[in-house]
Amino acid sequence: MEALPLFHRLSGRPVLVLGEGEAAEAKARLVTESGGIVVREAGPDVRLAFVALTEGAEEAAAALRAAGLLVNVVDQPASCDFTVPAIVDRSPVLLAVGTGGASASLAKALKERLEQWLPPSLGPVAAAIRQARAAVAAIHADVPARRAFWARALAPGGPLDPLVPQPDPMAAITAALAGAGEAANRVDKVQIPPDGADGLTLRQLRLLAQADLVIHAPGIPADVLALVRRDAARRVGTEAPADAAGRIVLLTL
Repeated sequence: MEALPLFHRLSGRPVLVLGEGEAAEAKARLVTESGGIVVREAGPDVRLAFVALTEGAEEAAAALRAAGLLVNVVDQPASCDFTVPAIVDRSPVLLAVGTGGASASLAKALKERLEQWLPPSLGPVAAAIRQARAAVAAIHADVPARRAFWARALAPGGPLDPLVPQPDPMAAITAALAGAGEAANRVDKVQIPPDGADGLTLRQLRLLAQADLVIHAPGIPADVLALVRRDAARRVGTEAPADAAGRIVLLTL
């Protein structure tokens, strides 16, 4: 990755916007829609700044940076401490599309495709999941069991498939909980083809993205391991431990 994508909470916090005109107004709207407070002068509580000046932008950015602020200079990605991605808003779900400043048009095109692809119910699905956490924890006491429950519910074709319109997400979760007696543990084997990550099937990619634990043989290519869910546990070996729980993937060459 060329940059680390982060979601910054702005609710009630001041954000500096320097400049006038369309570009500055767009940044001000973005700050306001994110819950931040637009200010026109740097103060002790200001940590982020947008510079939309037609002249002196680099000098202003350098001064703000020296004062400890993170700065975004409009249309000058090389001068930015952070960039603003194209945003797909299905609050509380947010998708950010960034290109490292290479092409705002590409980010916009991808955003438009995602807007068409993702159903409006995606936000209510996330809100229902948040609301149902306590109920799920009451039935599935340990973390691997909870992960397995959500993986089954959110899987393609599952009762809470996020890419399928969900008229009543909470009812779908309740129905999934009613089937809580289903086996929580599952072991899948994924054999890496000769061409590595490029040869993986969609099903294999999905398994890697859903795994709670990945057991991998020595010598598995790094580009394959990079596809594993970031918070999944990883162990070198050829067999799953007897006490392993959740969704387990055995990676072999």
